[in-house]
Amino acid sequence: MAASFFENQAQARRSTRVLVLLFAAAVVAIVATVNLVVAIAYGVIAEVQPPPGASSAAVGGLGMFFKLVPRQVYYFATAITLAAILFETAREMIALGDGGETVAQMCGGERIDQDAREPAERRLLNIVQEMAIASGVAVPPVYVLRDEEGINAFAAGYAPNQAVVAVTRGALEQLNRDELQAVIGHEFSHILNGDMRLNVRMIGVLAGILFIGAIGQFLMRMTGETRDSSKETGKLRLVLFLAGLALLAVGYVGLFFGRLIKAAVSRQREFLADASSVQFTRNPDGIAGALATIGGLKDGSRIGHRHAETFSHMFFAESVNLWFSSLFATHPAIEERIERVRPGFVATMYRAKRRAQPEEPVPTASGLEWGMGSAAGLAAAGTVAPAGRRPGEIDHTWGRSPEQSARMVGKVEPSHVDFAAALLKRLPDALSAQLRDPVGAASAIVALRLAGKDSVEAEQLAVLRAQGHEKFADRAKEIAPLVRRLGPAFALPLIELALPAVKAAGAEEGNRLIAALQAVLGADRRVSLRAFIVLTLVRARLGATGKAPPVKYRTLAEVGPEALQLLALVAHSGRKPGAEPERDAEVGQAFRAGAEVLSMANASLPAKATLTLDGVAASLEKLKCVAPMPKGLLIQACFAAVTADGTIRLVEAELMRVIGAVLDCPLPPLLETIDPLTLAA
Repeated sequence: MAASFFENQAQARRSTRVLVLLFAAAVVAIVATVNLVVAIAYGVIAEVQPPPGASSAAVGGLGMFFKLVPRQVYYFATAITLAAILFETAREMIALGDGGETVAQMCGGERIDQDAREPAERRLLNIVQEMAIASGVAVPPVYVLRDEEGINAFAAGYAPNQAVVAVTRGALEQLNRDELQAVIGHEFSHILNGDMRLNVRMIGVLAGILFIGAIGQFLMRMTGETRDSSKETGKLRLVLFLAGLALLAVGYVGLFFGRLIKAAVSRQREFLADASSVQFTRNPDGIAGALATIGGLKDGSRIGHRHAETFSHMFFAESVNLWFSSLFATHPAIEERIERVRPGFVATMYRAKRRAQPEEPVPTASGLEWGMGSAAGLAAAGTVAPAGRRPGEIDHTWGRSPEQSARMVGKVEPSHVDFAAALLKRLPDALSAQLRDPVGAASAIVALRLAGKDSVEAEQLAVLRAQGHEKFADRAKEIAPLVRRLGPAFALPLIELALPAVKAAGAEEGNRLIAALQAVLGADRRVSLRAFIVLTLVRARLGATGKAPPVKYRTLAEVGPEALQLLALVAHSGRKPGAEPERDAEVGQAFRAGAEVLSMANASLPAKATLTLDGVAASLEKLKCVAPMPKGLLIQACFAAVTADGTIRLVEAELMRVIGAVLDCPLPPLLETIDPLTLAA
């Protein structure tokens, strides 16, 4: 059985510890080599001689030479070397503190605006949105490396919901939609499998190792620029030049081991990402075709930026030319990758067929890639809403065990991608345009919480205006009919599509959105489950920073009260209208099902009155800091509670996805086999 999301996350963290050990070993080797170079330089400059009266046997060999160098020289060289390495590593780590966006900008990336009009850019944004909705992660910012003609891409960040995706101009212009989708699917595999955190950490670690070589280059350049031609200066220049040459050699030793480390860590993960891309898209020709296109181009996948070597392990394909590529390559050979995903693939035949194909449709100015369409490709495997019933209250049969359900975290199937594509195609042009504007996007989210009843909605809008949110009130009133026409199944995707424009406008705009949502809740005078879902997701997405939360708790016993409060919320979410004693029994049964998974079967169900918005939010913040494997058990317990009756409603599925979003455990659409229109009001 394939490793779960939580197993992959745990493995990535263990790999980080191994990386630290390898870094320490490399530092020891570099310090020893620097001491050797400094000792020789000191001996030449100081003209070290053996003490008077020493026998020839005593002064023979290099051992005595190094003993004649004062210990203080070694101490000084060691201290300076360690300080230089650790300083550069720390500096690079701090520089990368904002995660993926910093990496993209360091590579010369330019962020694509949500309102981009260029067809190739709109196509790329559309593909990234599809993959994000299908996988349950936040829609990542998208960057283009406009100066790069080679075909390449990467994903960077510390956690799934804090990623960015970047592609080269060559990939944007030379890949067709299927090939570009396959490349983006490959990068989403890195997002979901925990590879990004390790990759970003590796940048900082290797920066310190390579810094010594940079010092050597500086010394050699400095001696070449010195104009003083005196005998004493000439001797010093020669010594400094030789020292610089030696340090440069030390730097290349660091580069040698750095490339070995990157190659050892990266290669097998590239095979996994290729296989995952095929799983996501159900199209092996897509990834094979992208690789074949790279192989047939002069520039291939090469990156010309000065940081190409630093980031080589992060790219979709090899970004630099290498000697002994079989030893140092961070990626397997293109031919081997193609053979693994598409045995018998003939690149020349594929290219000929590709050239003969008609030009593919391009996105419209409104951003809808194929226009309004139907979801005929989706199998209606759920219960269709009887006349007169609210679609969100339908009970859909759930056939997975809690353990199988938890293994859905971080997994994407073709049906999830199809479902996401169907949702995107059904967004009206007018609503799509609003989602690309910061105020329109925020107003669309506010519109989700407008009551729809004239008297209540009028009061909500009045409260918004009274609290200084006039622009949201006016725009939300305009957008509300479009949002209601879509129905509840579109709520979470709509939020995910709207938030990138809000985040791009800055923290102040995000704070205004949260304040407006709280104002609407205040007008309601109660917090419904759907209101909790909307506000919690918005807070989580807008509050995400470049850094992933640290692991503070290794077991669930350390966060027992918070875990039980979350289970209580999930148990109450399945409560349906009806006779009070009967419904209370259902809630208790659901809670016990989850508590048993956590080995807390004797725990008491927290009172519903304790499930406040702020209280549950605080519990979720604490649970974010649980280690991956116990966190997986918590998600399993939540599934046990929500599906204790063998069914799941839309509102319960939404709650599970929001819990997953907050805890950095992305869940795909849980009701993806249901045609969205059967869920529309």
